[in-house]
Amino acid sequence: MDENSTQVSRGERTDMVLSVRDLTKTFAAPGGMTVQAVAGISFDIAAGETLGLVGESGCGKTTVGRALIQLPPPTSGEILLEGRSLCGLTRDTLRPLRPRMQMVFQDPVSSLNPKRTISDIVEVPLVVAGGHSRVKRDQLVREMLDAVGLDPDVVWNRRPHELSGGQCQRVSIARALILRPRLLICDEPVSSLDVSVQAQILNLLEDAKQRFGLTMLFIAHDLAVVKNISDRVAVMYLGRICEIAPSDRLYGHAAHPYTQALLSAVPEARPQPKRKSGQIITGEVPSPLEPPSGCRFRTRCPKATDLCASQEPLLRRIGYDHVVACHFASE
Repeated sequence: MDENSTQVSRGERTDMVLSVRDLTKTFAAPGGMTVQAVAGISFDIAAGETLGLVGESGCGKTTVGRALIQLPPPTSGEILLEGRSLCGLTRDTLRPLRPRMQMVFQDPVSSLNPKRTISDIVEVPLVVAGGHSRVKRDQLVREMLDAVGLDPDVVWNRRPHELSGGQCQRVSIARALILRPRLLICDEPVSSLDVSVQAQILNLLEDAKQRFGLTMLFIAHDLAVVKNISDRVAVMYLGRICEIAPSDRLYGHAAHPYTQALLSAVPEARPQPKRKSGQIITGEVPSPLEPPSGCRFRTRCPKATDLCASQEPLLRRIGYDHVVACHFASE
């Protein structure tokens, strides 16, 4: 099974909010070279589902999220939002679709305009979308601030620098939800926050998902965080997806050597005296300017053979809703 047919891994689900096929994003590099940040990935997200996207820094996670909302648009591939293609649209034709998909960015402070008040920041999407009076906009902003756990009377005229990081992230979430999107993309929304605040934001996102009927793509590098909020998890390495599985199955029966290595690095409350052999990653991540032939993980994989160098493994199903790109993976 190749990546363009990963939809069969979703069983009989037909209520897909987001379908991505062969998504590729390249950037120009000095010397006329090209960096392939995302190298032909495919996945689906069903209505009401949260898909976690994890991997090491630089693997292309954030680029995927930004390409989905066309900031900037992908180099090639297909993105379907509720059955409507987003690729190749002009700015004017894309604008009516933007309220259906919103993004929460990684740095809560720098993603907010420091010159605007909190009420103005949350109100801006309503102004751009149009159709509401000033009185109605104020009412909606107050309701949304209250929904994310902020007192409108306290924060209304404050500016981002007068709030904590956690409060700024609540403002970012309020701004993203004010237009009632169907798809919410969260780009490492808790990575810059204290551990205690992380739990509050994760609980807020889970509550918002239920309250507003959201479908979510949750991007992170912390597998412990992803496990608690995701229904399924996709693992990326050097621009490619190497494994997708339901959260519990992935954490209990990871099939790809890279996924196993990531899980072995997660701190445990009661660590085992000895890790399983072959689960510690050695070596450096290859340059995306010149990725390895065949399997991109082979230069760091303890199971690599000549086959891995000559033939790129394609995603194949090894269990219900579980696909992996490895020649030697088994159920």
